[in-house]
Amino acid sequence: MTNDDGVLAPGIRWLARAAYERGLDVVVAAPRSEASGMSAALSAVTDDGRVMFTQTELVGLPEVPAYGVAATPGYIAILAGLGVFGPPPELVLSGINRGANAGHAILHSGTVGAALTAGNSGARALAVSLDVLSPAAASAGSGGAAIDVLDTVDDEARHWSTAADLAGRLLPWLRDADAGTVLNLNVPDLPADRVAGLRQAALAPFGQVQVAVAERGHGYVRTAFEENGARRVPGTDLAWLAEGYAAVTAVRALGDLPDLVVPTAGAGGPAVG
Repeated sequence: MTNDDGVLAPGIRWLARAAYERGLDVVVAAPRSEASGMSAALSAVTDDGRVMFTQTELVGLPEVPAYGVAATPGYIAILAGLGVFGPPPELVLSGINRGANAGHAILHSGTVGAALTAGNSGARALAVSLDVLSPAAASAGSGGAAIDVLDTVDDEARHWSTAADLAGRLLPWLRDADAGTVLNLNVPDLPADRVAGLRQAALAPFGQVQVAVAERGHGYVRTAFEENGARRVPGTDLAWLAEGYAAVTAVRALGDLPDLVVPTAGAGGPAVG
């Protein structure tokens, strides 16, 4: 198990507990500090070429070995596959992330990047995220705008158990799925009895938030994240989340497009194929 919020984040504890209580042999290896937005980057803090990690303990889960690693989630997934933290895993779980990872913006997610990296090596993987911005989740807060809910709710008070339980229900199916299967699960930040259900979804053509220029000047720019106001496409992960459903999407790492013909004659060498 890994994440991009750091080994001490509450979401990874809840996901580890869900897997452990379902009889899985769980080992946690996650960044020792936050590594959000790292996608599948392979970077680490090294000492004389050595990637450093320290053993730690998850609150309430002394039975689960846990390591804080000075590396990105994708790099940690590769290290796990090489047997660094024990036998190479058959399942890699990533999350539970604080905030949805939905739409084509999953390209930039460290949570999803770790799962895709594991899947690329043949493991079955599940990325799990708790949506804290959707209208459904916002309505459960103080009644203010969604961004206010994000800023004021105590992370320990969020509904991690809702996401952990839904993830746990998918594990038996995932264990029997084809090697390399990767799922991306997004769950509303709501009590379990208020989640409308679980739906398989397509990726939305945009992300939940977008980068905007907040300030620019001579030789610098300051950016900020703001909610994406684009129309929600029915049947996509963001549309289901907005209606109070959890959404699961089967995803894959980037691949080639064999049907797209690129003209190569005259581009500096002989045409091939």
